[in-house]
Amino acid sequence: MLINCDMGESFGIWQLGQDEQIMPFIDMANIACGMHASDPSVMLRTVRCAKEHGVRIGAHPGYADLAGFGRRFIDMPLADLQALFIYQLGALQGICNTENIAISYVKPHGALYNAMMKSDDIFVALLQALAKYDAQLPLMVMAVPDFSRYQKFAAEYGITLLFEAFVDRTYQADGRLTPRTEANACHTDIEAIVAQAVQIFNEQCVTSNDGTKVNIKADSLCIHGDGELAAEIARVLKARLAECK
Repeated sequence: MLINCDMGESFGIWQLGQDEQIMPFIDMANIACGMHASDPSVMLRTVRCAKEHGVRIGAHPGYADLAGFGRRFIDMPLADLQALFIYQLGALQGICNTENIAISYVKPHGALYNAMMKSDDIFVALLQALAKYDAQLPLMVMAVPDFSRYQKFAAEYGITLLFEAFVDRTYQADGRLTPRTEANACHTDIEAIVAQAVQIFNEQCVTSNDGTKVNIKADSLCIHGDGELAAEIARVLKARLAECK
C-alpha cells in the first residue's frame, strides 16, 4: 500500500507543512501547482526534495483560491475549469523538466476534488482535459463503495484511476468523508489514524462515525501535509504498514 501526501503548500514567506521531514516516509508527493497554494520557488524546492528521496511526483491542481487554500468551491464554466486544470499541470511539468523528472499522476485538491466526486459533469470535464494533456497520467480519486461508476467514465477517455483512502479523516456511513465543517471531521490521535490505515490495508474497509463498516478498496493512503502531526503520522504509518506486509 503506497502512502501519498499533499506537499509544497507553502507560499512566499508563509510556511506550511513539514515537507522535508515527511518526504522520506512517503511514496507519492501531491505537489501544489500555484493556485490553491505554492509558488514557483516552492514547487521547485519540493520537486527536488521528492527526487532526492525517490518519491513519485503527482500534480495537485486546485481552484484559484490562495486565501481559502482551495477549500472553497468556485462555480465556473467547465471550459474555464479545464483551462485552469491544464495550466497547472503544465506549470509543474515545466519545473519537473528542469530536474529531469516527470509527473506520474494527477490528484485534484480540496474543493475541486470534492466537486469532482459529487458532479459527473466536473469529473468528466477533468477527464477530458487530462486525456488531451496526457492520457497516460492516472487520475487519483477517492476510494468509495460505488467506485465502478467512476471507472466507467474514465474508461471512455482512456484514463486509469488510482483510488485513495484517507487515514487522518473520518468517514460517514455512505463511504464519503465527514465535512470539515463538522467537529469530528479529522482524527487527532496517531493510534486512531494508524488503526484506520491498518483496517483499510488488511480488511479493505473503514469504520464510519456511526460504527458502520464501509467497504473501500484503495491503492494508496493519504496524509494531509498541513496537519500538525503529519510528519509523525508518516513515520509511524510507514513502519506499521511494513509490518503488515
